[in-house]
Amino acid sequence: MNAAYSRRLFLKLAGKGALACLGAPMIHAASAATISGGPPGSFDFVFFTDTHLQPELMAAEGCAKCFAKIAALRPDFAISGGDLVFDATAVPKERAVRLFSMYAQAERILELPIYHAIGNHDVFGIEPCSGAAPGTAGYGKRLFEDRIGATYRSFDHKGYHFILLDSIHLTGDGRAWEARVDDKQLMWLADDLAKSGPAVPVIVTMHVPLVTSFYSYQPVQDPSLLPRLVVTNAHEVLGLLEPYPVIAVLQGHTHINECVIYKDRHYLTSGAVCGNWWKGPRWGHPEGFTVISLREGKLNHRYETYGFKSVVQAIGVTGAGS
Repeated sequence: MNAAYSRRLFLKLAGKGALACLGAPMIHAASAATISGGPPGSFDFVFFTDTHLQPELMAAEGCAKCFAKIAALRPDFAISGGDLVFDATAVPKERAVRLFSMYAQAERILELPIYHAIGNHDVFGIEPCSGAAPGTAGYGKRLFEDRIGATYRSFDHKGYHFILLDSIHLTGDGRAWEARVDDKQLMWLADDLAKSGPAVPVIVTMHVPLVTSFYSYQPVQDPSLLPRLVVTNAHEVLGLLEPYPVIAVLQGHTHINECVIYKDRHYLTSGAVCGNWWKGPRWGHPEGFTVISLREGKLNHRYETYGFKSVVQAIGVTGAGS
């Protein structure tokens, strides 16, 4: 973040009055409605992530089984942590469109509101082997926006404020990415939090973890992958969240089930719907999703499996859910 931007952000954060008077959110974001009084309510919702939907490895059957179990729980809504499909980055547009169509069909089983974060595998054409160029229709995040919606946004539900962030930052000429919440989005986040106010409990979702102990569980085989394993400017995001009553950050990407509690805030990384990319459990974490129970501002969570049996033998994979 450059010095000029840092000063602008500091001045915005210095006074809530100034923040409240800022203009409409950026084009890729939906603003939050104001919550009017009353304590936060009680309800359940589901966080699922890394479906990695594809025609192979019985992924469609697995997703259907998972979504049927989620629907049977009758949550108020579901949030997806990204990597809806596998893989939009390295395939021709026809294949990428087919994958997103498969995902849209699979979601119909849920029959409830669904909010989506974007994952790195949801970005179309950035690998040269895709044959797509930056000017190709739908290139980068545009296909996700066209088929799914905004890459970051917020909404309110029963006295809670929910924020979905885009942690996939395209670099250079758009042919690579790193895990980062960009400056434009940080400005939007500051505005959005100020509009929600200091009394409303906040829950944040992003694909790549903001806080994780992932590196403790297995050796890091390739240190050059670190900028794709955790948000590189996490300290900036945490700084913006610090003054507000954030009770949880929901995360995906690594395909493991993990909870880190830091300053009484839960950083919940959910195991993947696809487990080890539809090849069995991931480091002992079976295919599944997370149920979040909110009771008057207090959070409880549990991990649910759904009985998927891979058609191939589970294999050990090191590294991240890249």
